[in-house]
Amino acid sequence: MRVAVFGGGYAGLPLVRALERTLPEGDEIVLVDASPTHTVRHEVHRVIRRPSLSDDISIPFDELLDRAEHRQRRVDKIDIDDRTATFADGETMEFDAGAVCLGVETNFHDLPGVREHATPLRTIDHAEQIHEAFHDRVSDGGHVVVGGAGLSGIQVAGELRALADEQTDDVNVTLLEQAATIVPSFPDDIRAALGDELDAQGIDVRTNATVERADDSTIKLADSGSVDYDQFVWTGGIRSTDAVGADRPTVQSTLRLTDRVFALGDAARVVDVDGRGAPATAHTAVRQAPVAAENISRLLDYDRTGDGGFEPRLERYDYDQLGWLVSVGDGAVAKVGPQVLRGTAAVAVKRSVGVGYLTAVGSVTRAVDLVREEFDLSGKN
Repeated sequence: MRVAVFGGGYAGLPLVRALERTLPEGDEIVLVDASPTHTVRHEVHRVIRRPSLSDDISIPFDELLDRAEHRQRRVDKIDIDDRTATFADGETMEFDAGAVCLGVETNFHDLPGVREHATPLRTIDHAEQIHEAFHDRVSDGGHVVVGGAGLSGIQVAGELRALADEQTDDVNVTLLEQAATIVPSFPDDIRAALGDELDAQGIDVRTNATVERADDSTIKLADSGSVDYDQFVWTGGIRSTDAVGADRPTVQSTLRLTDRVFALGDAARVVDVDGRGAPATAHTAVRQAPVAAENISRLLDYDRTGDGGFEPRLERYDYDQLGWLVSVGDGAVAKVGPQVLRGTAAVAVKRSVGVGYLTAVGSVTRAVDLVREEFDLSGKN
């Protein structure tokens, strides 16, 4: 039987590795991803300030997979009922069971001029573009505006502020958020600590600031105000990929989308066993992967036996937020249990997460390189 996993991010890669351990040798496991590499996405924002990090957080799939086949293809459409994928070149692939782990794309909300004039942050290429634009437009002074004060927006603003502080005192960094508060989905204590950290680093935060449109130098706000800028970065929302449809599908705790197709990670709105919505974070994606792997394995075993009885009981995902970690330039905010940390302790926790993830997916060498970069032991800038 052929099992296809679409997307090799925080959900897809751990899922494939789990399937390699649980499925019989005769089963074919295919990982479909348009990139040749897996990216440690929660470190991507740091490439804005340290482009040399890109090699440490980009790992060829060939180094990470055992018996699974990686097909470097861009998915145009997935027919979840017929279990057929159509690639961008028109070729199709059938599969017996599958998992949609394609993640999300930046949502520009059809705001006039925003897509044309703002750089998003979803990939290493985006981070490098932001780095280059900073040096081209504002390194000697100017105004950088980040639209969207969610997790990504805060981390981008922190890196740009730190990059500016390393080079000149004449750069202003503004963070715009249409809601009444930053990261509205976060707990109150984390939100307050992040507000303090942003303020301490000199980042101007403007809430209730809804972007209406933009041109090459000015952002027009819905309240008739405007903000002039030299560099514009957009982190103001996410949307489903075109291969899945306009909206992210909702799946219950078994992660089952259709009869033999599952959806997990950012690609779906996951409701856990207690009816809680799981946030679109790396932590939740990684922990959903074993549930999907076990359920796929049970269903394929049932298909092989052909005994006509009841389908097996499926595993259910139970969302458990072990903590919160957000870097803001050289600072960080962390919540471990009831304790909210800032300063050195929070930075240490944040640094350990990236290293721990690389070790977990089997890339110890990259983890060592990341430690060197984190603690400036490599001699690179």
